[in-house]
Amino acid sequence: MKMVVAQIRGGQGGVGWKEMRGFGLRVITGRWFMAFTSLLIQAVAGATYMFGLYSTDIKTSLGYDQTTLNLLSFSKDFGGSVGIISGLINEVTPPWVVLSIGAIMNFFGYFMMWLAVTGSISKPPVWQMCMYIFIGANSQSFANTGALVTSVKNFPESRGSVLGLLKGYVGLSGAILTQLYRAFYGDNSKALILFIAWLPAAVSIIFLRTIRIIKTVRQENELKVFYHLLYVSLGLAGVLMALIIIQNRLNFMRIENSISASVVAVLLFSPVAVVVREEFNLMKNKRQALNDLPQLKVVTEKSPPAELRAATEAATPQTEKHVSCLENVFKPPNRGEDYTILQALFSIDMLILFAVTTCGVGGTLTAIDNLGQIAASQGYPRHATTTFVSLVSIWNYLGRVVSGFSSEVLLTKYKIPRPLLLTIVLLISCVGHLLIAFAVPNSLYFASVIMGFCFGAQWPLVFAIISEIFGLKYYSTLYNFGAIASPVGLYILNVAITGKLYDEEARKQLEALGRNRKEWEDLTCTGVQCYRTAFIMMTAVSVFGCFVSLVLVLRTRKFYKSDIYKKFREDATAAEIGMTSGGNGSERGVPAEEVQTRTTAATAAATTTIVD
Repeated sequence: MKMVVAQIRGGQGGVGWKEMRGFGLRVITGRWFMAFTSLLIQAVAGATYMFGLYSTDIKTSLGYDQTTLNLLSFSKDFGGSVGIISGLINEVTPPWVVLSIGAIMNFFGYFMMWLAVTGSISKPPVWQMCMYIFIGANSQSFANTGALVTSVKNFPESRGSVLGLLKGYVGLSGAILTQLYRAFYGDNSKALILFIAWLPAAVSIIFLRTIRIIKTVRQENELKVFYHLLYVSLGLAGVLMALIIIQNRLNFMRIENSISASVVAVLLFSPVAVVVREEFNLMKNKRQALNDLPQLKVVTEKSPPAELRAATEAATPQTEKHVSCLENVFKPPNRGEDYTILQALFSIDMLILFAVTTCGVGGTLTAIDNLGQIAASQGYPRHATTTFVSLVSIWNYLGRVVSGFSSEVLLTKYKIPRPLLLTIVLLISCVGHLLIAFAVPNSLYFASVIMGFCFGAQWPLVFAIISEIFGLKYYSTLYNFGAIASPVGLYILNVAITGKLYDEEARKQLEALGRNRKEWEDLTCTGVQCYRTAFIMMTAVSVFGCFVSLVLVLRTRKFYKSDIYKKFREDATAAEIGMTSGGNGSERGVPAEEVQTRTTAATAAATTTIVD
């Protein structure tokens, strides 16, 4: 055996064009820029939340009645929540394929709607309009699957923060798109449909190749960086809230709309500063570590050391006997391991979580969708509805980021399980349902805040729980399966219960006025009693959801007391050992040309000692 030990002398030179170009390439291809582009995609993926702004144009242009418009609205909600197809596609293709399909669907669906509303094509049948809005809304699930699922896989130890931040930007997207569209088209609400057709598609296409799975590398200050991104998003939310309040009081002209949109755009791209700073710090730390190495040892042996062999064997996946997916459906692995799709779908934990989400999300979304009619029935002025919608939008965002970040901290530091926090959120939502049911004076303002916060807070918790219990291997599909609970709960609680009870109360009022059925052109109900029974039932459903959620808390208490992120730390360590053993400096984040330059200089200045 021969060993060569070289004492390397050298210094750090100035920064040249090649280093600047290498750093720029490092930023664009890094994990943090991928996280930033995911934020942008999510920030323009909320067209489903803007239906109220252009629904009147659809109704008047195409001559629809309220029942037909409600059918169109349900098609939108159903399309926005059903993402099983995007999940299955993402299991077998890279993320850029899913994002490309989503961009095409988004443009086609909303562009066809714009052509119909503007009269550029003949009036389509109702089923075609339902299909167009379903396709356009379903593109949101492709954007979520491509960007959000990929981000969770790239930051597995900060998944709560990732989910909270990305879902928070989705919550803000309605307000963001509104500000940008006013700068482009003014008050032309028909043009809003065209705007939400091309902008989200363009953003997805531009940043298509930056969204990809990146080999996991542990970073100690990872959560701190997400907090910096959170602070930027809080500033964006504050500015949007201020703009909404000012615009409700003043009549903005084209120039004012352009200025406000410019401010929003600057804040939307400001996370780039965080990304560049973090990549620069990473590069500086790695170079410092290389410069601090006093010796470079080159070892030539017939076989690698025992420690390296052990590490390589641990990092190399072992060949296992193939087992049919149908044979082990009811024999799932331990929680935290990678379940198959069927194992997860038929597990008790998933059924419990689906029931909880149906009760919680279905109840809060029913309240949000009916805010306008609730306000009218309880005697609030017409302009107050805009305030309620704005409150829901902002607190929806706050609920998402607060639940995502706080659950991550509570789980990491105090081992408080996320299912317990989900139970608490459902319990808080009961207060909002009761405020609507009993209509305390001005209570709808508080109810809007509670409903928006609780609706937003549930999503990061649900999606994080799915990733933790069932693993990340098939997360694309399981994530979208969890989202299906939203339209299921909405149909049961909103269409089958709330809508029927509202219509029944409206008929009673018309009969009390002595009108016969032929005069019932519009079933409009007034008074507290219009929604009282429905929301007392909604409260009971949420309480039931709390008890079901407690069952999940008890079933997973031992799992959440363990170190659930240990597996990802070990995988990252094994990957780092593998990259180190490969001997390629560029794999450790140092450009190949820089490694070659350093090696040449070191060889020339080295003092070499040969040891037999």
